Amino acid sequence: MRRSAALLIAAAVSLTAAACGSSSSSGSGDGKSDAGGKVTISIDCAPPTSRPVQRKQWADDIAAFEKLHPNITVKSIDTFPCETPELFTAALKGGTEANVFYTYFTDKQQVLDAGQAADITQYVTAANLPAKDDILDSVWDTQKSDGKIYGLPRTNYTMGMIINRKLFQQAGLNPDQPPTTWAEVEADAKKIAALGNGIAGYGDYSAGNNGGWHFTAEMYAQGGQMVTPDGKKAAFNNAQGLAVLQNLHKLRFDDGVMGSTQLYKWGDLQKQMAAGKLGMYIAAPDDITYMVQSLGAKYEDFGMGPIPGQDGPGKGTLAGGDDYMFNVKDTPEQIKAGIQLVSYLWLTMGQGQQYNYARAKASGQAVGLPEPQLFQGQTAQQDATLKAASATMSVQAFDPFVKAAVPGVTEPANAQAIYKILDTAMASTLTDPKANLQKLLDTAEQQVNQVLANAQ
Repeated sequence: MRRSAALLIAAAVSLTAAACGSSSSSGSGDGKSDAGGKVTISIDCAPPTSRPVQRKQWADDIAAFEKLHPNITVKSIDTFPCETPELFTAALKGGTEANVFYTYFTDKQQVLDAGQAADITQYVTAANLPAKDDILDSVWDTQKSDGKIYGLPRTNYTMGMIINRKLFQQAGLNPDQPPTTWAEVEADAKKIAALGNGIAGYGDYSAGNNGGWHFTAEMYAQGGQMVTPDGKKAAFNNAQGLAVLQNLHKLRFDDGVMGSTQLYKWGDLQKQMAAGKLGMYIAAPDDITYMVQSLGAKYEDFGMGPIPGQDGPGKGTLAGGDDYMFNVKDTPEQIKAGIQLVSYLWLTMGQGQQYNYARAKASGQAVGLPEPQLFQGQTAQQDATLKAASATMSVQAFDPFVKAAVPGVTEPANAQAIYKILDTAMASTLTDPKANLQKLLDTAEQQVNQVLANAQ
């Protein structure tokens, strides 16, 4: 399960430098190239031994890549999780990253500020990365700074509305037509809540920084932004921000479709949904994998629609993901080899870690969720065809989400501090029937402006 740096990092962390694939490495940008055209590169985020199926698949892919490129030797470093903030920061300070190292989209500025990222712009060619021109512009934007490319995307997700198809059917609703506006959310939630037995029609977060995270997603759906373009001031204290809180307050207190318990953080809504006690909530597709693998739910019970807006699908939605960046010490030969490796592992249809759907199905892994969302054009069409051929679930259940194609918007700078402040506004909105929503926004704006001023 992957999530933006905003959400996780759980308590216990293990980090091993045992290698899989063809050779081993201490993992510190120590790959070398010589005059004979041979090049060695290290790459992290290889699967750990605790995931034997994925580890073997990685080793097989590395071996296949090296066979195709006999001049390249790959040193694999397994880490779990792929990034731990404290260790990641220490590696940046010490300059000990792998030649090709894993980051979240939101890490880009930290890496650039540390001076640890190589400019790979001139090496990102169709020869090294055949799918280059089909990668979504919004995804490429996450890899750029001042027009230069510093990384290659590995995954990308956007948020939509996850629905419980069984509850929709029980409530007399069509699960193939999930709501696309907040008025439709309200109408559907009323029918689902009317089923009784402790079932809530809609749920949302208001604790653990997740309330502010969802406020941001819903603000983007209104067409708004969280901060001004220069990043110096809050930009959510307006009609769009007020609409976010008004929608939720109405669902909670006027309609009574959100249940009496609130102050939910990540993990709480998933438990309700998996237990058949929640009709819908906003999330990324990988929440479904978590509910199936960790909470005993079934893939066929879920579907997705777009994040709702006021008059139709949202105008934007929060996007996130992860990527690989390149060590500033890398030679041109190592950069080219690294781009070819990431392309093979993560960005080529029908092969590698991400798009070998036939292998994934044969090994009992789930196939059919609408992610990662990386491509457009011919590559996207090929992806859809290959995925459908090996699907282990109904891809049609996610058509409303996919076809809406709501554009993704990345998290604001200083996201965690902003989310923490907006938690308070979300909590008051969902627990106080007499909450002064405008005052909540006024206070949040003042506090966010102070955070942004201190960050300058």
